[in-house]
Amino acid sequence: MQIEMLKGKLHMAAVTQAELWYDGSCAIDEDLVELAGLREFEKIDIYNVSNGERFHTYVILAERGSGIISMNGAAARRVQVGDRIIIAAYAQMTEAEADSFKPKLVYLDEQNRVERSTNTIPVQMAEPV
Repeated sequence: MQIEMLKGKLHMAAVTQAELWYDGSCAIDEDLVELAGLREFEKIDIYNVSNGERFHTYVILAERGSGIISMNGAAARRVQVGDRIIIAAYAQMTEAEADSFKPKLVYLDEQNRVERSTNTIPVQMAEPV
């Protein structure tokens, strides 16, 4: 059986550009693409924390070290510059592969600088009553 697992994500990236008349895609700083284990032309999901929009597009490379996160084409209508987003990619794998797989999770600040990276998410605890 194949299951779909989170492969990598850029958490709380800030949109730096929205280019309506550019090839539809999401341009991402090449350093961030590598850190999150993404690939050029890979399908990604975008979760806009600022407005609740959720949509699919694909990765294109932006200048290495630039911090660019640019929504292009139709995706530009789903964001505003400054919106905080989550960029996620998933992979199909067997349950046996999933047992040992660790995703690449990259947490960013408002300038798209890496705050930390990890491969685990702490267990969510209940709020005290």
